[in-house]
Amino acid sequence: MTYVLAAVVGYLLGAVSPATLVARHFGADLRGSGSGNPGATNVGRVLGRKAGIAVGLLDVAKGYVPALAFALLASHEAGLVAGFAAMLGHVSSPYLRGHGGKGVATAAGAILGSHPAWAPYVLVVWVLVVVVTKWVALGSVTSALVLVVVALVYRDSGADVAWAAAIAFVVLLRHQVNFVRWWTNKRSSTDLV
Repeated sequence: MTYVLAAVVGYLLGAVSPATLVARHFGADLRGSGSGNPGATNVGRVLGRKAGIAVGLLDVAKGYVPALAFALLASHEAGLVAGFAAMLGHVSSPYLRGHGGKGVATAAGAILGSHPAWAPYVLVVWVLVVVVTKWVALGSVTSALVLVVVALVYRDSGADVAWAAAIAFVVLLRHQVNFVRWWTNKRSSTDLV
């Protein structure tokens, strides 16, 4: 019953979209602007860096709060369930008719709430890749893969490794369109040469 409660609370909290609420406050529609994604990166593109950072922090909190709360009040495993459910809520929000963001910031919050020792490795890789390539999607995918490596190195439990792999899978799945678009653009520019 605790796991069910953790999943429901995490999912419903994660499903709240700060990006959509902030954009609506400023009279913007994210679906028709920038990448069309209701996430912090697109808010930054459409409404500016400060708004993007604010939304990013709120997205992190959506993963952090349920993960930490259920870990403290119930068990470590319940925290894992709540954090992962928050990420799923973010990417498939019923408030947005099943649409959502990429889940990276909410996953980062879940990592901070469940495995704070893992977070610096993931963050450093994300920052380095984004600074070098200027491509947020590549940083997100790379850091998700590093999360699995870190989980295997720490090997706290099988549940922790499975949790890290599930987060990485969702991040990869949500960024699939970015890489398909990149590959298509690369091929069409090569064809023109």
